[in-house]
Amino acid sequence: LPAFLANIVLLNVSNPPFRLQKLKEMFISKFGSAPKFYVRAPGRVNLIGEHIDYCGYAVLPMAIEQDILIAVEPVKTKVVQLANTNSLYLDFSTSVNNIQINKTKPQWHNYFLCGLKGIQEHFGLNNPTGMNCLLDGTIPPSSGLSSSSALVCCAGLVTLRANGKTLSKMELAEICTKSERYIGTEGGGMDQSISFLAEEGTAKLIEFSPLRATDVRLPSGAAFVIANSCVEMNKAATSHYNIRVMECRLATKLLSKSKGLDWKTMLRLHDVQTKLGVSLEEMLTIVEEVLHPEPYSTEEICKCLGISLEELRAQILSQNTQDVSTFKLYQRAKHVYSEAARVLEFKKICNKAPANAIQLLGELMNQSYISCREMYECSCPELDRLVDICLQFGAIGSRLTGAGWGGCTVSMVPTDKLNTFIKNVRKAYYQTDVQRLALENNSLFATKPGRGALVFVEA
Repeated sequence: LPAFLANIVLLNVSNPPFRLQKLKEMFISKFGSAPKFYVRAPGRVNLIGEHIDYCGYAVLPMAIEQDILIAVEPVKTKVVQLANTNSLYLDFSTSVNNIQINKTKPQWHNYFLCGLKGIQEHFGLNNPTGMNCLLDGTIPPSSGLSSSSALVCCAGLVTLRANGKTLSKMELAEICTKSERYIGTEGGGMDQSISFLAEEGTAKLIEFSPLRATDVRLPSGAAFVIANSCVEMNKAATSHYNIRVMECRLATKLLSKSKGLDWKTMLRLHDVQTKLGVSLEEMLTIVEEVLHPEPYSTEEICKCLGISLEELRAQILSQNTQDVSTFKLYQRAKHVYSEAARVLEFKKICNKAPANAIQLLGELMNQSYISCREMYECSCPELDRLVDICLQFGAIGSRLTGAGWGGCTVSMVPTDKLNTFIKNVRKAYYQTDVQRLALENNSLFATKPGRGALVFVEA
């Protein structure tokens, strides 16, 4: 059986879970008929390994309880009708044979269309099935907990099942990673991989090229607490994220050229390390030797590579970084290589489980945060304040999680201090601000590793 079929859950029709029952009733009210199946894809929290998946390096996330849930009815008309239980997200419909994804305004339905288009193109579906879909989401939007990727993954699995096709979880993860790029975000694959490969009770070390997932048992004496800064950041709506991707790509090119490698074929910082056959520590030394801390102008980059500005824009830069005039290459490469080393050290400590494991892991999380803030510059004042508060009230380690520039922190807190920690953080960060207070209930919670994507069918 294909790997994902093991994750089909049969529902007890006489006593379905409350949320599914409510979704079913809303679906019937909306479309006049009952859904045939449901698909769930979880959000995720990345414990360590920020902004390095698109550079080819391993990351260490876990799935969370919050998710995207879609009720689905395949239909004979060649139309996809999308609706959302949240009235802030408007209904949308389109022909299944003419999928247009708007990169300039990344609205919720475009993420669904990414997953839909990815599966259609993978199988070359000439006659895809129309669908009525009603979505319910519990992941705070633009919070760094992967609501957008969960929606892409959910849509991919919806389309797969509606069209009677099967794929392994690994194949699904790779297709959904590629298809999310239709929205214009040059992501690396962590979010989609953990959404499909997650298992209850364990975090995962996710490696790329080829995609692999290894269980990482977290220490029993600590809880991971997510706190939302309540500053929203949509990766596809700004160029912050893609500029960082391009800075890493440009650093790859300059490092490769300096070492006599075929720089034109090199795309990721991991490729440079692999080709040179050196350690991460040695790569950090090479960065010091080759790159300068001052920002590089596009003119200097062109001179280093021996290409014209037109060639730089056409062959290397993404669409929404064409007009950027300076890039920080030294800082971004330093972050990536040091963060990649921290991920491996984090896993090693979890495996060995020494007596001071929680202290050691906390130190790695703190180092990761400082690097994200100072070398990658993907924090913001609210995240800085929230991390300070979390450390002040008992977190052993605290860092931003997700793309940054807003969104959430993740903190490791000794389990015996958990209740006091949550109470104090609530008081210090949320109850001092009216807007945050309104969002408080969904903004601060302890979490543990959850399950990956599921299909629910009525028995």
